[in-house]
Amino acid sequence: MKTNWGAACQIAAVYVGTVVGAGFATGREIVEFFSRFGFIGFISILMSGYIFIFLGSKGMRIAARIQATSYQELNEYLFGRFFGLIINVLMLLMLLGVCAVMLAGAGAVFEEQLGLTKSLGIFLTIGLSIIVMIVGIKGLFAVNTFVVPMMITFSFFLMILSMKLPNFMEQLLYIPFAEDGWKAVVAPFSYAALNLTLAQAVLVPVAAEIKDDRTIKWGGILGGAALTIILISSHMTLVMLPNLESYDIPMGVIMKTVASSFFWIYVLIIYGEIFTSVIGNVFGVERQVRKYISIPSIVIVTIIFVICYFISFINYGTLLSYLYPLFGYISIIFIVLLWMKPFEEKRDLK
Repeated sequence: MKTNWGAACQIAAVYVGTVVGAGFATGREIVEFFSRFGFIGFISILMSGYIFIFLGSKGMRIAARIQATSYQELNEYLFGRFFGLIINVLMLLMLLGVCAVMLAGAGAVFEEQLGLTKSLGIFLTIGLSIIVMIVGIKGLFAVNTFVVPMMITFSFFLMILSMKLPNFMEQLLYIPFAEDGWKAVVAPFSYAALNLTLAQAVLVPVAAEIKDDRTIKWGGILGGAALTIILISSHMTLVMLPNLESYDIPMGVIMKTVASSFFWIYVLIIYGEIFTSVIGNVFGVERQVRKYISIPSIVIVTIIFVICYFISFINYGTLLSYLYPLFGYISIIFIVLLWMKPFEEKRDLK
């Protein structure tokens, strides 16, 4: 059976668009997990990339094979009914937490890069998100097909400019002292686990729709490879920024320094990634809640945004530094079971 390369590229774009959220686009997430550890962080990125390629592809193939239409069904298959329910509740809380991080990221873009108030960025994002939720999410894929290639282009552009700076190789190979250096060993697993676990809310339904195993396999491989390339290029850029841990939007700071004429376009791309991630996460939470509570979607969405709004008052960098590693450690259980599960095995969930 031939691979449908058009569909495979669509899967790859959705995969990248789902993972590239506020922390990824701003660079703060990459700093937290990789760049602050210097060259060790670069090695960790390569390991993380392998997990994205291998397990991202395998997860979607298993979902299609068992005809799972939601990540709840995939979790029940991996963990069993009882533990699957516990994991689903944890994922619900994680999606809420990540949505709050995204809102805080939107506020940080307005505050740090535009000189406006954090509240304005958060309220604007909530307002636009509710409009999209009412109208529909078809535009979400259109936004991703525009934003993701632009994100990749700018990542390479910044990497090339950074490589021309003095002492680039010294900075790339430098290993700074870190009191929590042990986290560099866990980082590739916790980072990939966090993003893969949360991405299932979108990737499982996509795999169920495509159905063709070879197409899904190559879509996962292409998407994982693209994520690895973006991670490497972003890391090579970030290591050139002094005191990189002190910024909420480090990639924006670098763009303003080395290519100020493109700064506003880049800020718009960062905000676009945050916006699409907010909507994706809210849809994931709303669909899970609606399975258990029969109330109108707009009421669920409003409650979700109210909860996330109050959490987002915490500083974006602080929120990301604590919540993302914690969620990453929890998610390691998911990727271990996904790795151990034989792909050939079939099981009736009904």
